[in-house]
Amino acid sequence: MNKNGATQRLVDQFIDMVKISSPSRQEGAFAAYMRKELEALGFVVEVDSAGDSVGGNTGNLIATLKGTKEAEPLMFCCHMDTVLPCTNIHPVIEGDVIRSDGTTILSGDDKAGIAAILEGVRRIQERNVKHGLLQVVLTICEEVGMYGSKGLDYSKIKAKRAFILDSSGPLGKIVIQGPAKDVIKAVIHGRSAHAGLTPEKGISAIQVAARAIDRMKLLRIDEETTANLGTISGGSATNIVAEQAEIVAEARSLVNEKLDVQSGHIRECFEQAAREFGATVDVTIDRSYAAFQLTKDTPVVQQCLEAMQRLGVEPKLLSTGGGSDCNVFNGRGLTAVDLAIGMTDVHSKEETIKISDMETVACLIESIIEHNNI
Repeated sequence: MNKNGATQRLVDQFIDMVKISSPSRQEGAFAAYMRKELEALGFVVEVDSAGDSVGGNTGNLIATLKGTKEAEPLMFCCHMDTVLPCTNIHPVIEGDVIRSDGTTILSGDDKAGIAAILEGVRRIQERNVKHGLLQVVLTICEEVGMYGSKGLDYSKIKAKRAFILDSSGPLGKIVIQGPAKDVIKAVIHGRSAHAGLTPEKGISAIQVAARAIDRMKLLRIDEETTANLGTISGGSATNIVAEQAEIVAEARSLVNEKLDVQSGHIRECFEQAAREFGATVDVTIDRSYAAFQLTKDTPVVQQCLEAMQRLGVEPKLLSTGGGSDCNVFNGRGLTAVDLAIGMTDVHSKEETIKISDMETVACLIESIIEHNNI
């Protein structure tokens, strides 16, 4: 097939994909479609049980293609779920740009990456290029907490190097550093009393929260660390001293130890304020994912740099303040890198992807596979 024909095939497949609704926990129809597509390429496809614990209708897809030469096993990964609204998507092609009709998202995040993976593998096969073992992992529930990658059956993962196609922005962007994140929940227990008759008998949980928050270091802590109060709730009526208040916060840092310090600081602010007022507080800290840091000399990064050089794409090594499946994979012993695929305005009805960018990503995958050795 000539290049124009292959590009049209890539576009057609992407259009087919985005028309299949796959919100988080409801990726089943799209997973069934992808299973057939991967099996048609010779992959052995397994579905794990990650969906069971999150109320989903499918697990992750783990597809394995036997190698035809001795080479380092490689894994390519995207997530199947999308944000809302993702039902009845009507893609519109305007020159080199694909967008929705303005009533929904496009679902390029992350189906543009999935389409590029399939096309890259197809081209390898059509050219009879020998390759090492390949795995394609399509995760569920990335958009709502990376529950798919967290619940992935890692016993089925044979590759140690992973390429995640889930970053927005211009081609060439290689995310080599990402933060750890803690979710901090504080439940303050005060004592209720009538606010007009005997307020002095009460302990206001809201007042305790205010004292704690006033002492906290928040927002930008340093160039590597952030913290934010997300939600505050409490009290039941204006004439009752608030017996309980609940605060949910987060903290992130590119350095795990700095995150420990920041989360500990938030905990201590709550506990100190509670002691001063005679209240009690329950603080829980949940590590959502760990930080990771690669370098230009990390083999998986080197493979990206070399492939981009072959294609004339200018690389840019970056850190991010956001989290993705890439964080989880690195925390589970894989060496994973997150690549930009050209998505713009993701999570909005203005989302777009360029056909030329999808074509380049497919070529990038093809090149990585072709030039991969032991």
